[in-house]
Amino acid sequence: MPLFGTEGTHAGEFIVSEANGSRSRTTATVTSGQNLAAGAIVATVTGKLVEYDNDGAGTSNVATGILFDAVDASDGDVEDAVVITRDCEYNLSEVIWEAGQDQAAQDAGVVDLLAQGLIGL
Repeated sequence: MPLFGTEGTHAGEFIVSEANGSRSRTTATVTSGQNLAAGAIVATVTGKLVEYDNDGAGTSNVATGILFDAVDASDGDVEDAVVITRDCEYNLSEVIWEAGQDQAAQDAGVVDLLAQGLIGL
């Protein structure tokens, strides 16, 4: 009997190329209450990662990286999440934007990431 299903997003699937070694990657804490997919665009608020929201308050409206793998912080902060923060080319069609982000918000996020050396293709 054949098996059919929906394959989820794999860790790092969005990466086209990155710097040697681990220079493109860093680790950070994902804030409690977040359940983020691999490839989610994130922002940094008080030193912790949250889902990027161009209309958000504080610094949640400045994209700072792309989450390498899925992280479920629903029940509390998750430390040591891998995030791509510099020197990387990524596939724009494979990153995950927060549901409310229209094209203008996504474009603003792409500009934020470009300033850090993350290039959307």
